[in-house]
Amino acid sequence: MPVLLETEFKGEVVWVGETAAGGSIAASETEALTLGFHGVSGERHQGENRAACVRVRNLHPEGTTIRNVRQLSILSEEELQLIAADMGLERVDPSALGANLVLRGIPDFTFVPPASRLQGPDGVTLTIDMENRPCIFPGREIEKDHAGFGPKFKPAARNRRGITAWVERPGLIKRGDSLRLFVPDQRAWAP
Repeated sequence: MPVLLETEFKGEVVWVGETAAGGSIAASETEALTLGFHGVSGERHQGENRAACVRVRNLHPEGTTIRNVRQLSILSEEELQLIAADMGLERVDPSALGANLVLRGIPDFTFVPPASRLQGPDGVTLTIDMENRPCIFPGREIEKDHAGFGPKFKPAARNRRGITAWVERPGLIKRGDSLRLFVPDQRAWAP
């Protein structure tokens, strides 16, 4: 019996981007990502390991080497539209958020269960870590093109910021691909 169940949901890849190592979080739009076990070569979040940051400071001192489960940032087109509406903008550019992928078609995407999988046509498989909580850096990027709107990002993106993921099986993901969603076959935690 499988421990991961295929759902009826598929996410169509509508935007693809890469963030350069160092400096700004801004992503550059591209047609495809070639993914290895380390993520995307030359990318800001590449590597099988990373230094612990403030997000896990209750577990590890900052700078401690830990497994990199934040290789990719994946957003929902539908949630981006809600963020833009709450900010009073026509559109939020995914490049300002440091996105790698924007998907269309998976409802309540930010809360897809951790350990779920997204699988592409060639077998490339991404393991979802968890919600990518809003921070101030995308707001700074938005502010560059929309003065006065940057501070509105963090509250508008609450519960809509998408997820982080890591590469379970290398392969290629390109615009127009359909990623199948698999979720763990277990009940919700109820201590």
